[in-house]
Amino acid sequence: MNASSISHRTARIAAVLVPLAIAATPLASLAAGLPTMEDPSRGAGSGIMQTLQNYGYDIVLLVALLVVASMFIGVCYHAYTRYAEIHTGRATWGQFGLTVAVGAILLVVGIWLLTKATGVL
Repeated sequence: MNASSISHRTARIAAVLVPLAIAATPLASLAAGLPTMEDPSRGAGSGIMQTLQNYGYDIVLLVALLVVASMFIGVCYHAYTRYAEIHTGRATWGQFGLTVAVGAILLVVGIWLLTKATGVL
């Protein structure tokens, strides 16, 4: 036998034994440093269905936060483009002020509506 065939045979044996050794390791020792899962904001609930509903509520709140954040980014982008148009002469300061005011009103109304919508849950 040459050294090449011995190293291939060793690699094959290791390929079989390493997954077996990992599978034989107690799972508790692998997860020892992981944090525990937190309860939802409304609490753990009295059963699995109520706990899932509470997690669903948190997910809906997160989506509502993302909607408001995207609205804010959209208003900022539109105000910035209006500001850039002032310097090229295609818009006036009055149009910029109107853009900012309407955007602020839309944000307030959007936040209010999403707050009311999450209150329904």
